[in-house]
Amino acid sequence: MSRADVVIVGSGVMGAATAYWLTRLQPGLRVTLVESDTRYEKASSSLSASSIRQQFTCPVNIRLSQFGIAFLREVEQHLGLPDHPVALGLQEPGYLYLAQPEQTAALHTAHQIQKQAGADVALLDPEALRQRFPWLNVDDVALGSLGLSGEGWFDGPALHQAFLKKAMAQGVQRLHDRVVGLDHTDTQLSAVRLASGDSLSCGQVVNAAGPWAGEVAAMAGVQLPIEAARRTVFVLSCPDPLPQCPLLIDPSGWWLRPEGRFLISGAEPMHTEPGLPLEPDWAEWNDEQWASLAHRIPALAALRVERAWAGYYEMNTFDHNAVIGPHPDLRNLYFINGFSGHGMQHAAGAGLALAEWMLQGKPITIAVDELGFERLRQNRPLRELAVIG
Repeated sequence: MSRADVVIVGSGVMGAATAYWLTRLQPGLRVTLVESDTRYEKASSSLSASSIRQQFTCPVNIRLSQFGIAFLREVEQHLGLPDHPVALGLQEPGYLYLAQPEQTAALHTAHQIQKQAGADVALLDPEALRQRFPWLNVDDVALGSLGLSGEGWFDGPALHQAFLKKAMAQGVQRLHDRVVGLDHTDTQLSAVRLASGDSLSCGQVVNAAGPWAGEVAAMAGVQLPIEAARRTVFVLSCPDPLPQCPLLIDPSGWWLRPEGRFLISGAEPMHTEPGLPLEPDWAEWNDEQWASLAHRIPALAALRVERAWAGYYEMNTFDHNAVIGPHPDLRNLYFINGFSGHGMQHAAGAGLALAEWMLQGKPITIAVDELGFERLRQNRPLRELAVIG
């Protein structure tokens, strides 16, 4: 039986970021990533829309985003290698949430939380919105919330690969295999069993299995309320430019942002059963959706749908927030799961927080204690209200 100090189940962006921080903070630590999908064809890390915002309703998520944007701006210093420079194409045009009259109270409440947490956001009335975005129809809009800095989008798969390559350069091993069991007592995990028939004995285990985290937790007798929630992203072309277009969240529930010379867009799903096949749900693109887009952005009356893809949110059905940290009883089992659509932007900070928790007994750089597993057991949800889609 082989041995590792830490076995991380899953080498998507969360597993890779955790491995990077562990071996940066403690060089020489024996860390093994176990990954069955080494081409990352189903990984959320490959299929994410890869955006970052500070407009959350939980201050802990704002803190993670603030760390995340600083990390992305300096990513070459952190993750660059002599033979692998990191180019993420980070852009910061902001997020723009639009609210109709009945939604303004919630937007004001969120704005107060964000400002108190140091987010650079502004509330704009319809006239200010028209002046800034003349291509936008706001006749039925009462208020908008715009991120003035620290919000935008980037190349998520490139960030994932940079974390992975840097971690491996620091000595992390990646094993192409599948975890099929966890050997444990009531208080501790002792080994990770693999589909190949091998086992890995270990000091600590990290569940970084993304949408499949609930299945991995169940191997240790732990109930983790994480589901694979499919989301479809449509790639659109528009003949007219939309100058300074932010990531736009419409009151009706859809979102849209530029992606190169195209636009990408998604909406609340029509089908919500967990674990649906990773195929685009073309039923979500219909005349009603097109009419809603064209109403908000008249130029989109002439849009074309170029293609679509689908990816999974690792949806925490308990409160739509991440679960980070150790299990209360199985003290060498750690979680970094359930980000519910905002994992890519929080990977850098969440990975650091978990690595500190594992090595030093508590998160130090970013206070994420309230995202611990204990709240699940105590039925004490920490609800994130600003979940897109």
